[in-house]
Amino acid sequence: MSAPAVSRDETNTVVVGAGQAGLATSYWLAQRGVEHRLLERRPAVGGAWQDRWDSFYLNTPNFSLALPGTDYDGSDPDGFIPRDATIDFFRSYAEDIHAPVELDTEVTRITAAGTGFTLETGRGTWAARNVVLASGAFQRPRIPLAAVGLSPDVLQVHSHEYRNPGQLPEGAVLVVGTGQSGGQITEDLLDAGRTVHLSVSSCPEAPRRYRGQDIFHWIMEVNVHGPGYGINALLVDQLPSPAGRFMCNPLLSGNGGGHSVHLRGLGRRGVRLHGRFEGLHDDDLVFTDDLPQRLGLVEAGFGQRLKRLADAYIRAAGIDAPEAEEPEADHWLPPESGARLDLAAEGITSVIWCTGYALDFSILDLPLLDEWNYPRHVKGVTEHPGLYAVGLPWLTRHISATLVGVGPDADYVTEHLAARH
Repeated sequence: MSAPAVSRDETNTVVVGAGQAGLATSYWLAQRGVEHRLLERRPAVGGAWQDRWDSFYLNTPNFSLALPGTDYDGSDPDGFIPRDATIDFFRSYAEDIHAPVELDTEVTRITAAGTGFTLETGRGTWAARNVVLASGAFQRPRIPLAAVGLSPDVLQVHSHEYRNPGQLPEGAVLVVGTGQSGGQITEDLLDAGRTVHLSVSSCPEAPRRYRGQDIFHWIMEVNVHGPGYGINALLVDQLPSPAGRFMCNPLLSGNGGGHSVHLRGLGRRGVRLHGRFEGLHDDDLVFTDDLPQRLGLVEAGFGQRLKRLADAYIRAAGIDAPEAEEPEADHWLPPESGARLDLAAEGITSVIWCTGYALDFSILDLPLLDEWNYPRHVKGVTEHPGLYAVGLPWLTRHISATLVGVGPDADYVTEHLAARH
C-alpha cells in the first residue's frame, strides 16, 4: 500500500534526491544546523547504483569510498566492491549521519513562491526556503530515435534496465555504445557464452593502472591538487565548450579486481565490431564505415589527455613514480567493418542501448536551464536565489559527480545556503 497523502509540509531546505549528492549535502546541512529533508523517489536509499546489472562492480577503487565525515578504512584500498555492497555503503552512511530521508516521494514540480519554493510530490506539497537539486547525472535513459523503427520481434533494453544475460531471449545480442557500461555489459554477455555485436563510439580506452597507481588515483590527484601546481585542465572553466561536461569517462572495469577494457581484445574474443550507430535503412542498421580509424581514435584518447595531465602532475609535484610503460602496438582488425547489419540474418534477438543518460530537470518551473538542460550556476549556486545543484558532471571539476568529488561541492553550496539562512 502507498503511504497516505500529506497536505503540506514545511522545512527550511528540501534536497531533491538521496543518492551520494543528496547524502553529502545532508551531512553538511546538519553540520551547519540547517533544518532539511531529503525527498527520494525510490522506495529505498541507494541511488542510481540500484539500477546497475547484477555483475556490476564499482569502477573506482575502494580508497575513493569517501563521503563527508568518513574515509575508507578497510584492508583493500585498491580493490573494488560489487553493486550490492555499494548500495549497502550508502544505506549505512545514511543511517550514520541520520539523514532525514522521505522515501517514495517523487518531486514532480518546483515553482517559486515568494522568497522560497513550492514542491509538488506524489505525496503532497512541500514548502521550503531553499532547494538543492541532487538527483544526479543518471536521470533519463537516452535512446536514439531510430530505435522505434526496429522490429517488435527484437527486445530492446537500455543499460538502465539490463540486469543479466538470462533476461534476454536466446540469440545474438547487439550492444550499442562503448562507454563503461557498453564495455562491461559486453564482457558480461561474453562470459555467459552469448554471441555479441558491438557498435563502437568514441569513448577513450585507458589503462587500469598507470605509473604504479590505479588511474583514478592520478585523476583524483590532478583534480584536487593539480591547481596548486598550475595544472587546471580538469576544472570546469577550462573546458573548451559546455558540451565537454558530457564527455565519456575512460573505458574501464572494476570486475575481477579491476582491469582495462580493450575493444580489439573483445574482437579477438569473438565480438563483431561495428562503427558508430547511425540509424536504419531498408530495415538494416547502419554504422559509420570507419572502424579502423575509430579504434585508433579510441586508443589514442588516453595519451592525448589524461596521460599528459598525470605526467605533468607527477613532474610538478616531484613524485617518485615508476616510468610509464609503453603499450604494445596492436594492429588487429576484424575481417570486415560491418557498416550494415541485418538483425534477422545475424540471429540478433536483443539490442542493449548503452547510450548514456540525458539530464532531466523538467520538474523545474523556472527559466534556469541552458541549451544542454543544465542549470545555469556558479559552483552549484544557480541564478535563482535559494536554488542550488550538487552532483552534476563537471559542476566544478571533472570528479564533481564522483564520491570523492561531491563532498567538497556540497560543502561550498551548503556554506552559501547557510549564510542565506
